[in-house]
Amino acid sequence: MRYPDGGGLSTRGRAKREAVRRQAAGWFAEDVSVPEIARRLRLSQTAVYGWRKRWRAGGEQALASKGPGGSRCRLG
Repeated sequence: MRYPDGGGLSTRGRAKREAVRRQAAGWFAEDVSVPEIARRLRLSQTAVYGWRKRWRAGGEQALASKGPGGSRCRLG
């Protein structure tokens, strides 16, 4: 299935997901454990561990949305 903007989430969906990552970043700064953050956000620990790794490497900016995923549609 093709999505109209080339990715699985709309612009609004990506913004909501980014807000969740920023909330997690605040908890990383407070040294809240990954299992606790995953429980609070109802996410997998694997996702939160990945976010924490990115946060440690580049701060909150590393958790910003990178735009729609996938390749551009080549159909006319």
